[in-house]
Amino acid sequence: MISAAQLRAARALLGIDQRTLAALSGVSLPTIQRMEASHDEHVRGVVSTLTKVVAALDAAGIELIGNDQPSRGNGRGVRLKTSG
Repeated sequence: MISAAQLRAARALLGIDQRTLAALSGVSLPTIQRMEASHDEHVRGVVSTLTKVVAALDAAGIELIGNDQPSRGNGRGVRLKTSG
């Protein structure tokens, strides 16, 4: 669904800290910290919590790029959504 690196990159693109993402998503700060510290390919956690974080990033203008999604490069990533 989302990797720790994607989560950190998304925050960097938005210019927000972990506390702000926690507030935007309705998830606790320690949960965001654990998610970003994950060394697995995908962040593990309760599906409803992951969904809240992804929804908050989406609402803030972040597009998550999966391994098999169209992109100029290969692998996972993040980008800002276009407004058009």
